Amino acid sequence: MKSVQNQVAMTQNPVKKHDICEIEWDVLSASEWNARFHSVRRSNLLQSLDYAHTMAHLNHQKARRGVIRINGIDAGLVQVLEVGLFKNVVHGVLLDRGPLWFEGYGSVGDFELFVSVFSKEFPKRIGRRIRFLPEMENNEAAKDILRKYGYKCASKHGYQTIWVDISKNLDVLRKKLNPKWRNKLNKSEKYDLDVVWSDKGAHFPWLIQKYTEDKALRNYDGPAPKSIAALAYQFSRGQNMLIGAALLEGEPIAAILIFNHGASATYQIGYTSEVGRKKCAHHLLLWTAMEQLKERNINDFDLGGVNDESAKGVKTFKEGLGGQLYETLGLYH
Repeated sequence: MKSVQNQVAMTQNPVKKHDICEIEWDVLSASEWNARFHSVRRSNLLQSLDYAHTMAHLNHQKARRGVIRINGIDAGLVQVLEVGLFKNVVHGVLLDRGPLWFEGYGSVGDFELFVSVFSKEFPKRIGRRIRFLPEMENNEAAKDILRKYGYKCASKHGYQTIWVDISKNLDVLRKKLNPKWRNKLNKSEKYDLDVVWSDKGAHFPWLIQKYTEDKALRNYDGPAPKSIAALAYQFSRGQNMLIGAALLEGEPIAAILIFNHGASATYQIGYTSEVGRKKCAHHLLLWTAMEQLKERNINDFDLGGVNDESAKGVKTFKEGLGGQLYETLGLYH
C-alpha cells in the first residue's frame, strides 16, 4: 500500500487529525522544479516539465506545478494540465501519473491527505471534468480513499508498466534477463549489426515514418505521431531524447525512442522490420539503451504501458528485461 516511488514495506499510516497537507502552486522556477524532480525515484514522463510544456502547447492547455507539503515539510510534487472556457465555467483538469513523492513519503495516509486537499482545490461541479490517473499502487485501501472523495473508476483495470532498476552494474542486469531473452540478445550480438545512438534526432524521420505506417496498418493503441514529434522536439532541446538505431549495411532495420526525465527514462516508441526481427535487433537496442542510460546517470527505466489483452506479446517481451511489473490504480473521474 504505497506509491510507485516508495517500494518498501510500509504500514497503512492512516491520516491523523493533526496532519496538515497543502499544495503550493507555481512557487518553483523551472530549474528548482527540475532539481527536485531529479531527486524522485521512478519519476515518470507525464509529470515532467518537458511533457507539460509540449502538451500545453499542443492542446492549448495551462500547466501548473505544485509542491506538496505535509506538516510544513516538502513531501512531493504534482503537475496538472488545465483547460478552461468562459473564465473556467467549462473547466478540465488532468492529473496523469501523479503525485510523485520524496523519500519517506507516499504511504496510503499521505495519499489520502493529498486527495483531500486536491478535491478541495478542484471540487466537482457542473462544467468541470477531472481526469485523475494516480501514481499509486493498486490496492483496496487506495480505492476506498478515491471513492470517499467522490471519484469514480473509469477503467476496467489498473495501469501497468514495467520498471527496470538500472543503477545496478551491467553484469547483474545481464544475469537478471529472462534466459530466452538473453539468448536472443546473444544471437543479435553475433550478427554484423551497427548500433548508433544520438540525442540530436538522427534516424528520427525514419522511425516516425515507420511507426506511423505500422500504427495505421495494425491499428494498435499508442501515442499519436504528431504528439511524438512534438515531444521529440521539446526533449531534444535539452538533450533529453535518445534514438537508437540498428543498421545493417548502413540501412536502419530497427529503432527506438527514449525520453529522459530527472533520474529516470521512458521507452516511448520503437519499430523493427522483418529483417530486424529475424536478427533480434530490438533486443540489442534495448540492452544497449540501458548502457547508454547508465552513462547519463539514469537509475530507473520505465518500459512503458503494458496489458494482457491487446498486447500480451509486447508485455512478455518487456518482462524479459528482468524488471518489475507495477500496477497503479487506473483512470478516475
